[in-house]
Amino acid sequence: MNNTKRWAMAALGGLGAMSLVACSTGGSASNSESGGSDGATTSITFVGADPESAFAPLIEAFEAKHPDIDVAYENIPFDQYNNVIQQRVGAGDASIDVLLVDAGAAGSMASKGWLTDLSELAPEVEKTSVGDGVAANSWDDKMWALPMWTSAQYLYYNKALLQAAGVEAPPMQSDQRWTWEQTVEAAKKAQAAGAEWGLLFDQTDRYYQLQPLAESAGGGSGATGDDLLTADITNEGWIKAMTWYGSLFEEGVAPRGIATDQMAVLFASGKSAFFVGGAWSTTPISQADPMIDWGVAPNPMFEGGTPAMSTGSWAIGVSSSTDSSEAAVEFAKFASLDLEGNSAATAAILIPPTNEAAFDTYVTRLDESVTPNSEGMGALMLSELESAAVNRPNTIGFTQMQDVLGRAFADIRNGEPVDTTLSEAQAELQGLWDRL
Repeated sequence: MNNTKRWAMAALGGLGAMSLVACSTGGSASNSESGGSDGATTSITFVGADPESAFAPLIEAFEAKHPDIDVAYENIPFDQYNNVIQQRVGAGDASIDVLLVDAGAAGSMASKGWLTDLSELAPEVEKTSVGDGVAANSWDDKMWALPMWTSAQYLYYNKALLQAAGVEAPPMQSDQRWTWEQTVEAAKKAQAAGAEWGLLFDQTDRYYQLQPLAESAGGGSGATGDDLLTADITNEGWIKAMTWYGSLFEEGVAPRGIATDQMAVLFASGKSAFFVGGAWSTTPISQADPMIDWGVAPNPMFEGGTPAMSTGSWAIGVSSSTDSSEAAVEFAKFASLDLEGNSAATAAILIPPTNEAAFDTYVTRLDESVTPNSEGMGALMLSELESAAVNRPNTIGFTQMQDVLGRAFADIRNGEPVDTTLSEAQAELQGLWDRL
């Protein structure tokens, strides 16, 4: 087993295929009707929450190899994605053929009958993916999506702002990671020396970004029980983590009222000492004119806690309502299982692919992306995915969890009491889960 395969078991594994008592009306890849087999052109629609430019290389490469299939991409804003999929695919709308499936959401979508069963492709996933992509996308002993991307996080820092404050930059080694307490102390010193902000998070108020805070503090994912349908977000770890999170905004270390898509830009403009974001953040940071002098370090942990870092990303699935399942499955396979296709799926965005051969090339690409600042980012990512990665829980209630906690995080950021907010969120979430 090579190094890539070993770290990937930590990055993508651990979710487990869950055998829950529920019904799914999803179709099966083996029952698909022919798409374009008579020489005619088949048109399919692919939907996701990223800009069209992110998938242009993938679509172009696929259409070049499959001239009988046209792919149209439709962007749905991330905050509206789950609701739109429910309204359209949930209602049997055949206008969506291929869709992105967020990490942790495969069970939720499959249990509602939105996805086609892709279990017959499991052997190919096992053969080509860097990790256990089957388990990560399975529910009720069936596989419902194909792995496409994964992710890791970094603590970016502005070298000039730290130097002005007399703060030594954090080490790049995983076994020397800073604590969150240490990071805030350094952030405040940087602010005292002239930095406008101390610490920014790339995806403010989103479960993906903030789950590691609770995990590091010992609070767990928030979903417990054999079926992961027991809410647990009022324990000591969650309260500690969210109290700390709220204090960032209360004390002016982080800004209120700034949209998520502006956080990387704000750091790139030289206004913040620290920024927590993924490898894709190097693109807006490097495009700033002038570019700040920056470095990266491991994701921090709470003092006395455990290392925890966000991971996982979009998988790709086929709508159970498609009228062109053969073409849709072919496109999903290309994006995931094919070296050329999975490489093309990450050509326009600096995010790790899940195809093993594509990933090996990606590590070198990452290190060379913004030299000398990016040097060593690949090795750090490998180390972090082995030692700190935490997966989102693959529960059939994930979409409800994401929505409820997103609102709770925003309330805490805006000054609402932590204990009350988490108690109300837990009651709301458990009420929704009890209906499943």
